[in-house]
Amino acid sequence: MASGRDRVLATMAAAVLFYFGTGMSPIPALTWLAPLPVLLLASRVPAGVAAGAGFLAYLAGTANSWAFQLRSHDTPLWPVGLIFNLGTALVFALAVWGFHRQVTRGRPLVAALTAPALWTGAVYLVSVVNPMGLMGTLANHFGDVPLVLQTAALTGLWGVEFLVLLVPSAIAAAFAPGVRWAAGVRVGVVTVVLLAAALGAGALRLAEPAGPVQRVAAISTNQRHWAPDLATPAGRDLVAAYAERIAALPAGVRAVVLPEASFGAPEPRPAALVEPMRKLAAHRALDIVVGFARRDGAVKYNHALLFPAGGGEPVSYLKHHDQVSVRGHELLVRAGTGIEICADVNLANPTRGYAAAGTGLLLVPAADEVDNGWQHSRMMLLRGVEHGQATVWSARTGRLMLADGYGRVLAEARTDGPAPFVTVVADLPTGPGATPFTRFGDWLAWLSLALSLGGLLWPRRAEAFTGAGHG
Repeated sequence: MASGRDRVLATMAAAVLFYFGTGMSPIPALTWLAPLPVLLLASRVPAGVAAGAGFLAYLAGTANSWAFQLRSHDTPLWPVGLIFNLGTALVFALAVWGFHRQVTRGRPLVAALTAPALWTGAVYLVSVVNPMGLMGTLANHFGDVPLVLQTAALTGLWGVEFLVLLVPSAIAAAFAPGVRWAAGVRVGVVTVVLLAAALGAGALRLAEPAGPVQRVAAISTNQRHWAPDLATPAGRDLVAAYAERIAALPAGVRAVVLPEASFGAPEPRPAALVEPMRKLAAHRALDIVVGFARRDGAVKYNHALLFPAGGGEPVSYLKHHDQVSVRGHELLVRAGTGIEICADVNLANPTRGYAAAGTGLLLVPAADEVDNGWQHSRMMLLRGVEHGQATVWSARTGRLMLADGYGRVLAEARTDGPAPFVTVVADLPTGPGATPFTRFGDWLAWLSLALSLGGLLWPRRAEAFTGAGHG
C-alpha cells in the first residue's frame, strides 16, 4: 500500500507532466509520460484514491489553459472551459479506475488495454454529442510528430488517443505489485508489437511518393477586427491592401487563402470585394478564397467565397458548424479541391465527405484567438492525415500553415505580429486522398467501447491479488 507521501508525490508529478505535456504548446514526450505516475500509484491504493488522484492530476494540468479561457470568446472559462476541464479530468479518472479494477484482479494485460479503451471510447462519445466538436485531446498534442499521426489514416484520431495512453498503462501494469514476471513480459510484448506495427506502418506511409505539386499561399492581416465593413473606407482600404499582396505573390501560385470573415457586408455580392478579386483572379490565373461574413438583419451567414482563376463569378461555401450563424450543408468541390471554414475541422465532417468526393487539397479560412493558434491548426492537420488531405490553413490571430496530406508542415507563420500582413508560400504536394479511415470510419472507437464494456463486466477471479485493496 502506498504511503500518503507517495500518493501526493505521484499526483503532483502527473499534474506537472500534464501541465507541460498538454495545452496550447505541448511537449509530446511529456504527453506520453504524464499518465504514468498515477497509473503506477493505481495498483497500490484503493480504487477511490486512484481515481481521485487521476482526476486531480489531470484537472491541475489544465491550468496551462486557464489564463486563455479567462479571456477567450469562443471557449470562456465559464461555462465552456470549466466543463471541458472537469470533463476530461473525469474521463481520465475513469480510465485510472478501470485500470485499477483489472490490475488488482490479477489481469495486467487487460488492465493495460482497458485504460486506453475507456479513454478513447469516452472521448469518442464526447465528439458525437458535443456540437462544438473536439479539440485539445491527446492526439491533438502530437500535431508535430507525423510518425505517430499516421495511425490516424487507418483508425482516425482514436488510434492516436489509444496508443498514447497504452504505453504508460502497459508500463504500470507490467510493474504492478504481485504481477508475475511472465505476465509482465506478456504485457510488454503485446504493447511493443502494437506500437511497432503502428509506427512501422507510419514510417512506410511517410515514405510514399508525393502527389502532384502546386504552389499555394496563405495571407493574413495581423489586425484583430472581425469582418470589417466593406461600406467603410477602412474596409475598402483593406481590400486594396490584400489585393496588393496577392498581386505580389511569386509566379506560379495557383491558390491563395485569406482568413475567415476577412470582410463583412449586408449584400450577398458586395461590389467592393467581388470586382477587385475577380479581376485579380483572372489576371494572376489563381483561385482566391476569401472569408466573408454577411448579416441580413439579425440573421448571420459565414461564407468562404471562391474566386476562380478564370475570373468568373465567385462560388460560395457556407460554414457547416457555426454556433451563431446559419449552417451550410453542401460541399464545395473544384478540380480535386475542397473548402472548409475554421471550426468545421473540429468534427468528422465535412472533411470525410470531401475525401470521399475525391479531393486531395483543402483550402481553409479560419480565425483563432492567438493562444490557441497552434492547437487549432494541428487539429486541421490531424483531419488532413485522417483523410489524406493537404491543407492551406489561413487563420487571423492564429497561424498560417501549409501542410501535406501526411501531416508534414511545409510553411508556417504566426499572425499576431507587428507587421501589417503575413504571407506564406510553398510548393505543396496534393494529398493521397481517401484513406482506410475514410472508408471504414470509427471502427476503433467502437472497438474501444466494446473493450471498455468487456473489461468492466469481466467477472472477478476467485484467487486474491497480493497488491492494494480492491475497489
